[in-house]
Amino acid sequence: MIRIELDEPTLSRTRIAISPLIETVCGLWLLHRHPETAPWPYDGWARRAQAVLRTDPATAPLRVYFEVGRMLPDFLAPMPGSPAPTIEEQLDEVRHTPAEVIAQQVARHHPDGVPPCLRPFFDDRETALNRLADGLAAFWDGAMAPYWPAMRAALDEEVLLRARALAADGPDALLARLHDRVRWERPVLTLMKQLEDDFTATDQRLLLVPLIFSRGALLYSSDHPEVVLVTYQARGAAVLAESHTPAPDDRLTLLIGRGRATVLRALTIPATTTGLAEVLGLAPSTVSEHLAGLQAAGVVHRRRAGRRVLYGLEPAGLALVKLLGDDSATTEFVS
Repeated sequence: MIRIELDEPTLSRTRIAISPLIETVCGLWLLHRHPETAPWPYDGWARRAQAVLRTDPATAPLRVYFEVGRMLPDFLAPMPGSPAPTIEEQLDEVRHTPAEVIAQQVARHHPDGVPPCLRPFFDDRETALNRLADGLAAFWDGAMAPYWPAMRAALDEEVLLRARALAADGPDALLARLHDRVRWERPVLTLMKQLEDDFTATDQRLLLVPLIFSRGALLYSSDHPEVVLVTYQARGAAVLAESHTPAPDDRLTLLIGRGRATVLRALTIPATTTGLAEVLGLAPSTVSEHLAGLQAAGVVHRRRAGRRVLYGLEPAGLALVKLLGDDSATTEFVS
């Protein structure tokens, strides 16, 4: 488990941001974990992405993400410097990483010596960084960019909902409901991972980054002197599906039907009818019909938040998703 002790100034500076670059790196890790067939809803995307890796020689430098191991220095996937940076802005940051930052981070994560895969960043830093950024750009253009508008819409709604919760209820309530593998017992934030680490964040800033490609794996980083980063799985991965339905043999689908199962899964984070329709690629009238049936069954509730009506899971609905759903991951990385 990872235990992060947060002092009051750090907790009070909790912020939320998206990161197209970290999404890209997590997409690469998903391909590495599932070289043959990726799980739904990533299967269609994975076939296209694997083809990009096979056919575009510019992506060859991306092997570093598979070779470096679990301890990933931040300079390979820097945290977002603004709430919603573009991929171009983040790649520019990669290209201009100072030598002292690389040396400091590699020494921290690899005290026994520089791994061979990271040696080029010391021998010819500028060339290695440019090759890495060019490889990420090539993979982005071929595998990520076609899906990014839908992903960005899902992430924007996620950030909006979390930001409103943060403003209305404070960081304690936000962290307590962040993820089923995150435990908040003031002042310690515990990430349920196979790794073991303990550290204290003093007078820093907590940055939460939702990811479509998280697959349940919680990433964290303490490389930055002023920021502690924690990622978590965002609702909305269904936007990647070729068909916006789970696989035919999914237990939740067999029990309540494909349409209702898709909507029920998506409601692990409360959403509006319009938001669900955009994320799932369904007609608003279809979503409304499924919501009505789920609400009548007592697994979904309907609540007003200002001018918006949000739907969310009742305890029975959450139990169904957890018991019959298939949205887990076992491989985890840390930076």
